[in-house]
Amino acid sequence: MSRSQRPLEFFVDRSLGRHRVPEALRAAGWVLRTHHEIYGERDEQVPDVEWLELCGRRKMPVLSKDRRLRYRPAEIEAIRRFGVRAFLLTSGSLLAAEQAARFDRSRESIEEKCAADGPVIYAAQVSRIVRVLPS
Repeated sequence: MSRSQRPLEFFVDRSLGRHRVPEALRAAGWVLRTHHEIYGERDEQVPDVEWLELCGRRKMPVLSKDRRLRYRPAEIEAIRRFGVRAFLLTSGSLLAAEQAARFDRSRESIEEKCAADGPVIYAAQVSRIVRVLPS
C-alpha cells in the first residue's frame, strides 16, 4: 500500500489527554498516535519544539487544544521550519467528548487541508476550521 493509500495518521498532543479524546476519535475511525504512546514516561518532559519536529518530519498532522502554540516564537519557528500542519481547538472549556466531536465534525475539511504541505495552523471551531497561520 502506498503512502497515499494509507489512512492519514494524526498526532494527538498531550493537551488533549491520554485516553478520553483519543479513544473517542479512534471510535469515530481516526488513525492516531498520542503524545504518550510515542514518548512514554518521558511524555511530560518533551519540549513542544521536539514533538513538532517529529510531526513535521513524519508528516503527521497535529491535533491539540494548546491555543498558545500559535503565539510562542520557538513553536512558531518549529512549525514553519518542519512544515507542521496543526489543528487547534479554540475553546479550552470543552469536555473531552465535545473536543473529539469538534474535530470529527470537521474531519473532511481537516483531511482535505492535510493534502497540502505545511506550515499551517487551523483553528477548529464549532463546525468549521479557519486558517490562523500563515494569516
